[in-house]
Order: sequence, then C-alpha cells, then structure tokens
Amino acid sequence: MVVTETIQKKETVSVVIIEDYKLTRVGLKSTLNEYEHINVVGEAEDANEGIKLIEKLNPDVVLMDLGLPGMNGLEATLKVKEKNRGTKVIILTSHERGEEVIAALGAGANAYCLKDITPETLSEVIKNVADGACWVDPAVSSVALNFFPKPENITLLQTTEVQDARAQLTERELEVLRHLVKGKSNTEIAKELIVSVHTAKAHVCSILQKLCVDDRVQAAVKAIKENII
Repeated sequence: MVVTETIQKKETVSVVIIEDYKLTRVGLKSTLNEYEHINVVGEAEDANEGIKLIEKLNPDVVLMDLGLPGMNGLEATLKVKEKNRGTKVIILTSHERGEEVIAALGAGANAYCLKDITPETLSEVIKNVADGACWVDPAVSSVALNFFPKPENITLLQTTEVQDARAQLTERELEVLRHLVKGKSNTEIAKELIVSVHTAKAHVCSILQKLCVDDRVQAAVKAIKENII
C-alpha cells in the first residue's frame, strides 16, 4: 500500500489517484502535476486505502481504476459517492465494454476515460468534470449507447412517459440537456447559449428536478435511454 499527500496549491483542482500499478500512479502524478490547474494531493494502491484518503482530504476529483484488488472500482465509486457527495469520480481504465461504461455511470461516476487518453485531454476532462461536466471517452461512447436495448418498432419510442418528460422541459432546457449529453460544463453551456453561468446552472437544476434524477450524469443517461432529446 502506498499513500502520499502533498500541500494543496491555491485555485487548483485537487486530485486523488487510486491505481494498483505503482508505475502508472507515479506516471499519472508526475504528468498531471505539470498542469497549473491540477494538484495531485494523494495516491493509493487499493480502494480501501483510497476511500480513507478521500475522507481525509475531500479532493475535488478522484481518478479511479476499475480493476482494483479486493474492492473493485465500481464498488469504490458507490462508497465515495455515499460519503463524499461533492467529490467527482473519473474512471480511468482499459476496460471498453459497454456494460462497464453504463455500470460506472450508474454507480455515480462523472466521467469514463480509457488509459490511452492523452495527458492534455485528461487534464481538460479533470478541469471540466470539477466544474460539473460529465464525459465519456469517444472510443467507448458508441459502444455504451449500443448497449441500450433497441425497440422492435420505432414508434414504441413515442410512449406517454417520454412525451411527458419532454413536455415538462422548456425549449431552452431541452437545448441545455443536449449540451449535457455532450459532456459540456456549465461554463461551456453558458458560452454556447450566451447567458451567465448562474443562468446555465439554474437551467441544469431545473432539468434535474423535472427528470427526477440526482445529477447531470444521470440526466444525460436518461435523456439518451428514453429518447427525450
């Protein structure tokens, strides 16, 4: 077990890495700390030690491997979300199966990244996720979407439930929801719609309430699964 802690820089995204391979942990920490907006404050080689570290440090973001010894990354994500609701979880893995992507998002993960992601892209994902965005690696997004069952008749999509869900949302909220599905942060949505970040956040909160979901990841998954957009 390896756990390290550093003093957090000001105005940075604090990150904890949970990864059982030491070489990967060291490489991630060294690479990410090169970015001014990121500060790796701790690392752990298994989920149990990682959860203890998260409870102590309350980081903004956790980089979580799926294939951890003992408690796996999905179980760990559930526990993190139960105890540290404000902490965002980014799954960083080599697993590409659609059911694993859906399971991770269902467990509360805010992003799903493959380990061949470039450092620059990962740094941006960390920044955007800390700001409230959700993100799924393009390499697995189509696989994940294909995991949803296809209706035998396309007209089955026009159910009363879907129509009701769509009817509850205003045109502007539907527009915001489309941006949520694309993984955009509140700041990016505000820029796209030419509104304030406060207004964008208000739209997102209204969408979560109307769709009866807890966070923007669940909203995006529901929008796709139920063909709301």
